[in-house]
Amino acid sequence: MLFRRFRRSLAFLGLGVSFLAASALPAGAAPPAPAGRNDYTNFPFTQALSAGLKHFYARDFEKAQSDFEQALAAVPDNTLALSFLNAAASQAGTLDALTNGEEDAASSAPKDYLGHVRLGFSYMFESVAGRDRSEDARDELNAAVNLKPDEQAAHIGLGILRFNDRSANRAKTELLLALKADPNNVLAREYLGQLYQTDLRDPQRGLSYVIDVPNLVPGYADIEFHIGSLLYDLKQPQAAIAYVKRGIDLDTGHVGEAGQHGYTLLAQIYIGQHHLDDAKKVLNQAIASNTDVIFAKALLAKINAGDYDPKKDDTKP
Repeated sequence: MLFRRFRRSLAFLGLGVSFLAASALPAGAAPPAPAGRNDYTNFPFTQALSAGLKHFYARDFEKAQSDFEQALAAVPDNTLALSFLNAAASQAGTLDALTNGEEDAASSAPKDYLGHVRLGFSYMFESVAGRDRSEDARDELNAAVNLKPDEQAAHIGLGILRFNDRSANRAKTELLLALKADPNNVLAREYLGQLYQTDLRDPQRGLSYVIDVPNLVPGYADIEFHIGSLLYDLKQPQAAIAYVKRGIDLDTGHVGEAGQHGYTLLAQIYIGQHHLDDAKKVLNQAIASNTDVIFAKALLAKINAGDYDPKKDDTKP
């Protein structure tokens, strides 16, 4: 989602890619989510969520915000819809108004679990927008946990905060608590996938958490991108390319991680295959679409300088 740090580009610009040593996930090896809560069988919710994702990725943020409110009317504590509601409000310039409303609601009903959760998420997005409200967010989410320790939504928020603090074990604990309450929680699965990829250095385990998410949310571009990134680490370039391309196609407005970083991730995969013409093509697409431009230009310069030429003799001065 939109809280996540993205670290691959700096590592790649070092001297080549440091692939993680792990075997690829065999087909069908990811266990299905246990029986239990599944928000994505609720048709009014999925209909509104799908519309919101389409509008969000097309940069129609006001319509997206309305769609996500409708989704939350059907499932009030779905954290994916709640996150996208705040992301849309941030892009539309209405986040302050949303936060003010959440503050009023929480202060008027201090024992309302969901009121604290919603305010906590709004504070997290206020921090992304440039105001440091992370401690306020933590306070609200802890207040929610004190009210209902077994519910999932507050644990998701705390897990994201811990993730961004680079506190891997604490993040994992919070996310697993959320997943215990809601086995199909998309954000829990997504962040666990990222956590195992970047911090715990086990991309195969990470892939097992996320591989089924597109079946729950077919229009979620960012999860396609992250599955592609995990497959890249697992040395499955063709499968990775398919997922990354799907993410780019879904993110028509280049809003999320697929739209912002998809072209440069494809370029890295093509470079690893020595398909330099394909790499140059997607890097020029990145530059033309004004996405990840600095990294795209740096990779393009390296290609043009012959740094990735498989025929180059690196032993010569």
